[in-house]
Amino acid sequence: MSRPIRIVATTLAACAGLLRFTVGMPAPPADEGRLAFNNSCRTCHSLKAGDNRLGPSLHGIIGAKAGQSAGYAYSQSLRQSGVTWDEATLERWIENPEAVIPNNNMKPYNGLADAAARKKIVDFLKKNNDAS
Repeated sequence: MSRPIRIVATTLAACAGLLRFTVGMPAPPADEGRLAFNNSCRTCHSLKAGDNRLGPSLHGIIGAKAGQSAGYAYSQSLRQSGVTWDEATLERWIENPEAVIPNNNMKPYNGLADAAARKKIVDFLKKNNDAS
């Protein structure tokens, strides 16, 4: 196949792919949990083990003791809280960290009022609890 014919064939294939999405074919579903996590958490947190950023890695967060993961300088209140992260506690934390464990270091984060978005984040964390 000559170069001009290959270019035309490639262009037509690309146009056919675009046409499929513009003529009523449904777009692939978005991962709403990942989107909610990215919008509210990813600036400070990662799901990769040991990838501590401004906030600690959330790898394996469900079932973990608060403030105990190695390699991150947690606040004293978080280290001594005795909290084990389960779905209900994480949901409350995402809503208002100060109400769950006062004097923590999440001061720049004011919480997330949207209950549906909080649920998506917790479900995403649960689904990716062992992400690496």
